[in-house]
Amino acid sequence: MAAMNGQRGNGARLLCLNAGSSSLKLALYAVDAAGETRLLGAAAQEIGRPDSGVRVDGSLRPMPLPDHRTALETLLQALELSPVDAVGHRLVHGGEHTQPERLTPALRERLEALVPLAPLHIPPALSILDAAAKHLPGVPQVACFDTAFHRTLPEIARRLPLPGRYHERGVRRYGFHGLSYEYIVRRLGERARGRLVVAHLGNGASLAALRDGRSVDTTMGLTPTGGVMMATRSGDLDPGVLLYLLREEKLEPDALEELLDARAGLLGVSGRSGDMAELLAASDPAARLAVALFCYQVRKAVGSLAAALGGLDRLVFTGGIGEHAAPVRARVCEGLAHLGIALDAAANERGAERISAANSTCPVEVIPTDEDAMIARHVHECLHRAGPG
Repeated sequence: MAAMNGQRGNGARLLCLNAGSSSLKLALYAVDAAGETRLLGAAAQEIGRPDSGVRVDGSLRPMPLPDHRTALETLLQALELSPVDAVGHRLVHGGEHTQPERLTPALRERLEALVPLAPLHIPPALSILDAAAKHLPGVPQVACFDTAFHRTLPEIARRLPLPGRYHERGVRRYGFHGLSYEYIVRRLGERARGRLVVAHLGNGASLAALRDGRSVDTTMGLTPTGGVMMATRSGDLDPGVLLYLLREEKLEPDALEELLDARAGLLGVSGRSGDMAELLAASDPAARLAVALFCYQVRKAVGSLAAALGGLDRLVFTGGIGEHAAPVRARVCEGLAHLGIALDAAANERGAERISAANSTCPVEVIPTDEDAMIARHVHECLHRAGPG
């Protein structure tokens, strides 16, 4: 299939690769100083599982995908891409890296050291880095870090209540979904001024407190497991729960990690699925409890972040759940009247961009995110930045 033959677009052709723990999204953009134009997209899903496959042109093709390297090779062969000018990669964790960087052997080595901070996400991302370098030799590659947006966190938000030696070793709050938050800030423009809470709600979920478009606090911490509950991730737990599991259940670290990252959250509470759409359609008590618990935790997070900001001037929903699940948005906003929030039920149901009522003193908006477009923009700027890298 030659999806791009004869369609070059204007500007540099930049390939964006976004590797999840069991997925890989690919997008091609034409980018110039004026903006980004999406030319195509494809994805591999359920990598390493029996029901793996690739989605091209909106249709799913089941096929074995034992690892991320195979998934990338399969997508590149299916799309028959003509030459690209550069490749951008989303890296969930960047550690102390505060801006996109061109890939070098030294950077590749430093990224390897970050595996303990995101063991589900960094290894597949590194395998994609290596596979892209092999299949696209000589093409510049740029690493874009999801943590970089939160470099503005003040010390009081960054610091964890542990002895200083752990902080010196990098045990602190980093924050994630930064590419999504950055895109939302760009979309908001002047509306990003003031005190904002952005709720990125999807299979992974986090919220961030922004002041004039800069991150001042966020729900995720050292790793993407923390914060509010997610599709299969637990979110924050009393540390005593972990001690109980280690002592009483005799769980080894790998088994504990699997429980917290793959068998908790919506899936763990419902006992059936981590998919919000499926749970909203279900009628059994466990499914209803999972949805209620998710909405309750997100609502509490909005309130706590508003307290960190000293008030709230705007609330934005984004991500797969945030953009498409009207019942979740409604239930999150219940009880937030003290922050000036009142929803327009009809606007919320039809998924309007502004879903707050006319008498709401705090606007509430729904804005689709586009992390790939943000990656493309960063790659373009990185390659045109003066100096090395």
